[in-house]
Amino acid sequence: MSKFYITTPIYYINDLPHVGHAYSTIAADVLARNARGQGVNVFFSVGTDENGQKTIEAAEKAGKPVGEYADWMADAWKQTWSQLGISFDRFIRTTEGDHIKASQAFIEKVQAAGDIYKGEYEGLYCVGHEAFISETELVDGKCPEHNRAPEKRKEDNYFFKLSKYGDKLLKHINNNPSFIQPESRRNEVVAFINRGLEDISVSRQGAQWGIDWPGDKDQKVYVWFDALINYLTAVGYPGKTDPWWPADLHLVGKDIIKFHCIIWPAMLMSAGIPLPKVVFAHGFFTIDGKKISKSLGNAINPVELAGKYGVDALRFYLLREIPFGGDGEFSHERFVNTYETELANELGNAVQRVASMISRYQDGEIGPVPEASHDTGRIRESMEAFRLDRALDEIWSYVRGVNQYLEDEKPWEIAKTDKTHLQEVLAQAVSEIIHVAHLLLPFIPATSERILKTFEGGKVNADIGILFPKFDEPKRPS
Repeated sequence: MSKFYITTPIYYINDLPHVGHAYSTIAADVLARNARGQGVNVFFSVGTDENGQKTIEAAEKAGKPVGEYADWMADAWKQTWSQLGISFDRFIRTTEGDHIKASQAFIEKVQAAGDIYKGEYEGLYCVGHEAFISETELVDGKCPEHNRAPEKRKEDNYFFKLSKYGDKLLKHINNNPSFIQPESRRNEVVAFINRGLEDISVSRQGAQWGIDWPGDKDQKVYVWFDALINYLTAVGYPGKTDPWWPADLHLVGKDIIKFHCIIWPAMLMSAGIPLPKVVFAHGFFTIDGKKISKSLGNAINPVELAGKYGVDALRFYLLREIPFGGDGEFSHERFVNTYETELANELGNAVQRVASMISRYQDGEIGPVPEASHDTGRIRESMEAFRLDRALDEIWSYVRGVNQYLEDEKPWEIAKTDKTHLQEVLAQAVSEIIHVAHLLLPFIPATSERILKTFEGGKVNADIGILFPKFDEPKRPS
């Protein structure tokens, strides 16, 4: 059986998940479910990035000891993904023993390759990024993303010889054009490498929270250096990582491509470990033209949205609205409009009309259902290209086709004159709906299962209820 190892970023625990985190994680879930549906052996890893200064500050703000705070937040993130229907196989925490062991073993490999040395570093450190940044990146003396002035730091650190790997990275990118996607991100990475890579600090002197540097307890592993190793930890490193490694897909936000497309591959090259097959960087949602972030005070809680509109409605909107790989604007108005027009009026209406007519005219008996005749080639191509929005476009043409078929055939008229033909028409509609439900399983799994149960066993199940009630209608069953 073929395999598919997919990862999301592991997220900082300085706050609860917002809708941007949900976007990335739901997209990964769709791809994981799609692969499983094709009989592929899937491993899907998510998790939390718990080391570093940001965690200490957040714990202090919450009035909790840092270890207790980390446990509390990891539980909150894990529960959020469960509530949003995320079918992960591993939830990894960077404070767990497996990851500490993996990180230290990995660093020892890089040291053995001669790619670690001790040196002094002085620069501007952005706590929000957990990274040193240059003055040219500042706007009015502040990090533009976190609206916060960086701290001046000077300390003795361990350094990784990133500069050694520029040519090797360019060669790999050139020989593997699908390695970084979409193309705009690949071009961005190549341009960055061509400007010249500098060695990077990979430890922090006297840090209070993090993984001890192997053989030097005065230094903690730099949070990004250990965080990237989580993708190996999840599949058993430093022990056997077969059959999962290399990862088939790292799904990340566009703001962390430097770490995933330059630093991480160079780390793996140094350690003699195969590189992931694809790193795909999606864009951001914005609200009023600004990136969603805690520091800007515009974060949206995805669990609250799901509680109001339903988990599947949230999953559908996030992937329907934005061209996957690009940026887009989150809008409550658009959310409601998508819910009412596409989910309630088009998909929900098609299922409800067909089920109601079979119940009314045929006492709930469906009869023989023919095979659907959809050509799903373009859907498959869209999924393979990670264009989830385009795949939904294709599927939705079939949803609308069911409603158009009913309008053209007018089964309510046929019911007056030809019961045999009526059964054929409604059975064909059932066939189309069942096929649509199977296509939608990765995207809106709970709804798809309800649709399939509506028509299973040759008889309409009238207890399923309305798939997407209008807001003045009773709440959908959980």
